[in-house]
Amino acid sequence: MTRSMRAVVVEKPGPASNLQLRDVPIPEPTDDQVLIRVRAFGLNRSELHFRSGVASTGSFPRIPGIEATGVVEAAPGGQFMPGAQVMTMMGGMGRVFDGGYAEYVVVPASQVIEFRSSLPWVQLGAVPEMLQTADGSLRVGLEAKPGQSLLIRGGTSSVGLTLAVLGKLRGMTVYSTTRRPEARELLKSVGVDHVLIDDGAVAVQVRDLQPEGVDGAVELVGVNTMKDTLRAVRTGGVVCFTGMLSDQWTIPEFYPMDWLPNGVRLTAYSGEAADLSPATLQDFLDAVAEGRAIIPLGKVYRLDEIVAAHEDMEAGRVGGKGVIVLAGTSRP
Repeated sequence: MTRSMRAVVVEKPGPASNLQLRDVPIPEPTDDQVLIRVRAFGLNRSELHFRSGVASTGSFPRIPGIEATGVVEAAPGGQFMPGAQVMTMMGGMGRVFDGGYAEYVVVPASQVIEFRSSLPWVQLGAVPEMLQTADGSLRVGLEAKPGQSLLIRGGTSSVGLTLAVLGKLRGMTVYSTTRRPEARELLKSVGVDHVLIDDGAVAVQVRDLQPEGVDGAVELVGVNTMKDTLRAVRTGGVVCFTGMLSDQWTIPEFYPMDWLPNGVRLTAYSGEAADLSPATLQDFLDAVAEGRAIIPLGKVYRLDEIVAAHEDMEAGRVGGKGVIVLAGTSRP
């Protein structure tokens, strides 16, 4: 007899109302796959892009969701023990194959990361994608060093907030932007040293505080602000293009001599599960448990509130990382 689970299915691209909660069969893993019982999962703008039809990859119908956190239900190949706490992300989840908006998900064993933590599932569910993206932006995109200065353009996003947390763990001086003055306290709560109200001319504000410019910047808004972000960075510094909150992804006419200040380097970062090492994940979770770091949690939803969650994400009402917690989930 086939067992069933509750899952969110989107038949075709469109508005949030296209997300439908259904009973579907629990998938069966092969020897190179792992079946995860999902306890919680984070919400991501890329899922909004996929659901609305503007993503460049993916097929319908589909269970969306590029990440999930939970416990191993089955690993036929023996890669993990049943009951192990795990996270997974990316690798085609929620686009090429069914993703984490469900009570169970099957993923390749190669993109499963094991950890140990007694933090609540609601916090753990917020971590995978935003930690991988923030850590990779600092480590790979900027090659950031302890004590340097960092500008985060788009600081109230979940990745922006996590970048601030990781920056302070590295002893960095953190500048972070928001268009909303009322978000100042949110940014201060994650350790931001200098909150900048984004009026389109952030470079001027940065150089008023640090005349030579910052050592590095992570661009999370898009190409519409990147030219100004580049001008906030010192000669020899780096800008890492990581996000597109504005949904402006491309530069119609890119003239490098006009866009790039002398000696400022432009990189980009978009990673996979393999880019987040188990040690990095465990170190971060331990830092949270010890009070040395925080997880920037936003609104929390049930699975049957997925439409409202997407509407909030689209309207910018989440206020940190949005998380769906599955029914019956309690502390690990």
